[in-house]
Amino acid sequence: MSQPPPRRWRLSRRGFLIGAGVVGGGLALGATLGLPALRLVLADAFEGAAPPTIVTTDPLLWFDIAPDGRVRLAVPKTEMGQGIHTALAQIAAEELELAWEQIEVVQSGSLGPVTDNFGTNASNSVSSLFAPLRETAATLRELLRAEAAERLGVAPAALSAAAGAFFVTAEPQRRLSYGELATGAAAREVPAEPPPLKPGAAWTLIGASLPRVDLPAKIRGAATYGYDARVEGMLFGAVARPPSLGATLRRAAPGDAATRPGVVAVVIERDFAGVVAESRSAAASAVRALDVEWIEQPPLQQEQIDALVRAAPGRGVAVQRVGDAAAVLRGAGVITAEYRTPMAAHAHLEPQAALVDVRPDRVRAWVSTQYAAGTAQAIARALGRNPRSVEVIPTYLGGGFGRRMVSEVAVEAARLSAAAGRPVHVGWSRAEEFQHGFVRPPTHHVLRAVLGPGGRIAAIEHSQASGDVIFPFVPAPVGAFFGADFGAWRGARITYAVPNITVTSERVPLPIPTGAWRGLGLLANIFAIESFIDELAHAAGADPLAFRIAHAGDDERGRRLRTVLAEVAARSDWGGPVPAGRARGLACAMDAGTVVAHVAEVSRTTEGGIRVHRVWAAVDPGLPINPDGVAAQTEGNICMGLSSVLFERLSVRNGRFAADNFGAYPLLSIRDAPAIEVAVLRSGDVPYGVGEPPMGPIGAAVANAVFALTGERMRELPLMGGHSNSPPP
Repeated sequence: MSQPPPRRWRLSRRGFLIGAGVVGGGLALGATLGLPALRLVLADAFEGAAPPTIVTTDPLLWFDIAPDGRVRLAVPKTEMGQGIHTALAQIAAEELELAWEQIEVVQSGSLGPVTDNFGTNASNSVSSLFAPLRETAATLRELLRAEAAERLGVAPAALSAAAGAFFVTAEPQRRLSYGELATGAAAREVPAEPPPLKPGAAWTLIGASLPRVDLPAKIRGAATYGYDARVEGMLFGAVARPPSLGATLRRAAPGDAATRPGVVAVVIERDFAGVVAESRSAAASAVRALDVEWIEQPPLQQEQIDALVRAAPGRGVAVQRVGDAAAVLRGAGVITAEYRTPMAAHAHLEPQAALVDVRPDRVRAWVSTQYAAGTAQAIARALGRNPRSVEVIPTYLGGGFGRRMVSEVAVEAARLSAAAGRPVHVGWSRAEEFQHGFVRPPTHHVLRAVLGPGGRIAAIEHSQASGDVIFPFVPAPVGAFFGADFGAWRGARITYAVPNITVTSERVPLPIPTGAWRGLGLLANIFAIESFIDELAHAAGADPLAFRIAHAGDDERGRRLRTVLAEVAARSDWGGPVPAGRARGLACAMDAGTVVAHVAEVSRTTEGGIRVHRVWAAVDPGLPINPDGVAAQTEGNICMGLSSVLFERLSVRNGRFAADNFGAYPLLSIRDAPAIEVAVLRSGDVPYGVGEPPMGPIGAAVANAVFALTGERMRELPLMGGHSNSPPP
């Protein structure tokens, strides 16, 4: 993992950091943005800290050109299989006029060279960095152009750039590489005016399906994940876990743990008990020999949770209000339906893992994390250190899905390392992963509508209730201000052109740890809304596709929605012949600026189950930076969504989550995966999020296909009934 470069830079009038690079006096240029700094200020204020008097000038992006011409792009976003490093490299190389093989992406840690106080989440990595990355690259390009013009004795306009070099347009043999220009350019002032950006018509890298930059190391087995992190002299740690949900530590003593083979240290603190040993198995064995006593709550049952999560019209916080839906819904002909979604586990391929080395003067941590800066702050708080003395180095992630925005495993490893005086690795077992993380909250939805003349929706109301998604991780004043968890109502608003709309979201505090799961509330809300739209289309006697197109609206969003629906209809031959025993269902969504539509083709198995044979998808992310990457993200969303839609349900039995491994929590298998065809559309020159939006419509598409096949409305996930999560022994 690369070390942060020395920060020998100066701040330009336009807010760029310019100065010497990391290698032999090359050129470095970083971009500072106002928004991360403002987020930091707000976070400090919400936590009760004194208002900072100095706003950080740490850059969010950093280019480095070495004298040999190598160009490195330091990025704060973590690579967890979504291809983000590739997409960002394409944007940078495009604006810098580099050949694809001339750019290298460097993952930044919490101490730099760049920082991100937001984390990698919410499908916003490309969309949030697209503009500043282009402007920074273009500024760097113009610095190099000015240096080249002076050294070649021509006007800047007489130069052209290609493959990491400037040359005189009329005399191509007269050229200087970026490496040759770097040192001189580092002494120049950043242009006062923003440079011109490369027009979209001239792009050759943006919009191309270039190969992933992270794949070679992964294919060779050379990529480091948190579970793989190793340093010389390290030990392994294990932590005593509560036996039931809500239990807290009353008392702990070493017991027989210290006498177990391989044990190096037993760590007992006020709210924490753990063991450090020479091997992971020795630590796991010894931690069971600790003498611990817990304060437990009355055993919780699933039925108690179900009773708590119940939406009702008139309750909750309004998150959308158009016209007067209540007045229309007081009349006759109201159509009503209720939907439910269950708790779900993150079920990563890689369980939580971290390696932490606590020294007297500094802390270094290698963590599978989506949020390096937040993890560093958590470690610093736990150890009573200055956050600037804690460096978190993100490794590759074996799945994020929101779970790794919180890295309690890093804090555990830090506490054990601080006590043992040596680096300590903590890697959760699969059972710990299921039992001691946080889960996707259950939801309940009540939808009501009235159809007017011509079968159009006259009014629609969506009342939604959910456990917390974002609120457990933000300061209490934020929750009090918003009233309803904005993660829970993601996707809950009605995007169709209806004259009267009311959407409310009700926060339901639950006695279980809930939080972010891929797409937050998107899957649950779109399942309810798009299933209900299908019910309304049926009630109106309309084709589901035509019904949606008729309600798509006349604005830009409506135009994009109609285009996507038309594309997926053409690809799937909507309305055409369907193989015997099968039927097709349709659903769509708008999320994070991206428009998605799915058609699912299903049949019933002889055992009464649901077989999804094919899924057609049309995705409009605005500007697809890497169409192959967009298609891969869509395929991943469909498979993960189908797994949740068909199979996944995590229950609580006798005060515990009723699954310790995949035997009690099966996922979609390769055998169950459908054939998937993805159409990637371009509707502009601005990219929107792709990491989560394609998951939204898949549940409703399948449920609507089942209705088309059988006439049965399925209003609760998982559609296959899910596993019973047999009670633990």
